[in-house]
Amino acid sequence: MALRILVADDHSVVRRGLRELLESRREWKVCAEAADGREAVVQVQRHQPDVAILDLGMPELNGVAAARQIRAGSARTEILILSAHASEKLAREVLEAGARGYLLKEDADQDLLAAVEAVSQHRAFFTTKLVTWIARQRNERSDGTGQSLLTPREREIVQLLAEGRSNKEVGTTLGISPKTTETHRANIMLKLNLHSITELVHYAIRNEIIHI
Repeated sequence: MALRILVADDHSVVRRGLRELLESRREWKVCAEAADGREAVVQVQRHQPDVAILDLGMPELNGVAAARQIRAGSARTEILILSAHASEKLAREVLEAGARGYLLKEDADQDLLAAVEAVSQHRAFFTTKLVTWIARQRNERSDGTGQSLLTPREREIVQLLAEGRSNKEVGTTLGISPKTTETHRANIMLKLNLHSITELVHYAIRNEIIHI
């Protein structure tokens, strides 16, 4: 079955370029386009795409606000935000709005297909350059161990995930939803510059959050 994608950007040349890149994968189809955030919400409701790619800086309704409305009305559609800026604050807002990925426009040529692949499989995706930049900024303000970056709740989640619990099991243990667990998990991975659950386990062992 083809992966159905919506592309929303206020510049037609950008939409055209994204469409060409996306449809270089034969099994992928851009089923709709939108030139602003409100139109994106309407088109998602109409076409129910698997993935919605939203420009952060759209008129009428920006990408974060559009993501919130899309998430409320179409739980099956995963959201990838495109942005011209690397910002920890924006990355957090994107996650909290229900988007699954955050991709810098300058990295779209090399990372777009991987990002869409990840979010279509319900996995978080952040451009490597963004993760590295945030980690560097954070490290300049931390003691270098990474532990001071985590809230007490995040340390609980790291321990449970490193012990092999699923998002659902973590949510049940902590009294939060699986979706909230996934948001916390993505924030943790972003904060610590980690890219897999294996790296998270190694981090937990190094920092004595779990013991083996």
